[in-house]
Amino acid sequence: MGFLANEVKLVAIGGGHGLGKLMSALAFLGASLTGIVTTTDDGGSTGRLREESGCIAWGDLRNCLNQLAADQPNLARSLFEYRFECDGTLQGHNLGNLILLALDQLSVRPMDAVHLIRAFLNVEAKLVPMSEQSTHLVAEIEGYAIRGETQIDAAEIRPSSLCLEPKVQATHEAVLAINSANYIILGPGSFMTSILPPLLISDIVDAILHRAVPIIFVANMQPEKSSCGKLSLTDQLDWLTQLTGIYVDRVIWPAERVPVPRSYSKLHVAHLGDANHPYYHDKLSLQQAIMSVIQQY
Repeated sequence: MGFLANEVKLVAIGGGHGLGKLMSALAFLGASLTGIVTTTDDGGSTGRLREESGCIAWGDLRNCLNQLAADQPNLARSLFEYRFECDGTLQGHNLGNLILLALDQLSVRPMDAVHLIRAFLNVEAKLVPMSEQSTHLVAEIEGYAIRGETQIDAAEIRPSSLCLEPKVQATHEAVLAINSANYIILGPGSFMTSILPPLLISDIVDAILHRAVPIIFVANMQPEKSSCGKLSLTDQLDWLTQLTGIYVDRVIWPAERVPVPRSYSKLHVAHLGDANHPYYHDKLSLQQAIMSVIQQY
């Protein structure tokens, strides 16, 4: 697939473990691959750091960096992923999050911290926070405003609307990457809290709509536990269009997930499950499925 690295300029949008796995699968594209990473997480170590310092959410960026460096087992990667188990204020904190926060505070921009860690971990693919300004995901559910990813994911009823508060600007590098992309991938990952937050930033949506390149949606191995898990594929993508104006051109669907929505005409079905962890995508299978779809354009 080496020749594709010279032809493909690919932007992947999402967060959490899903985007990290996808970036890892496509890491052979090198600098032709850019991940635009959700920065609205408010749980765990990331949430505590946000509350104490007002920083962006570093957890999803850290996860992506760590997965991209997975083929290079070394002390640097081990340290970056280390989680404190001691009692006291450090308990549960991830050292990578603390390093990124420290570098952020020493730098002019959060992007500077990301660049430094990419060099530290020898990661060639580009990672860009969706925004360098702190913001929270807010949902309206039955007339009430629910603030924060953790509470939104836990809600049993699907929100009638989603927004970011405060409104923020996209990172300049995110818009530049979209402007030069010839493919855009959404997912896999939590629909509401990983995929949608970057698409609630007008600069990012405007760039995608203006670019008008194929948009590929990668479905999860299993239905989500959130209220979105009750939505059919068509309902989910219709909601995406309603919120953003974005239409998906092709869906990559795991053959292991039943029922397969055969009535959906834009479906590419492939075996994607990891043999040892069937609820997760296998990296090589995901790579092959994405490349197969891209070669059809």
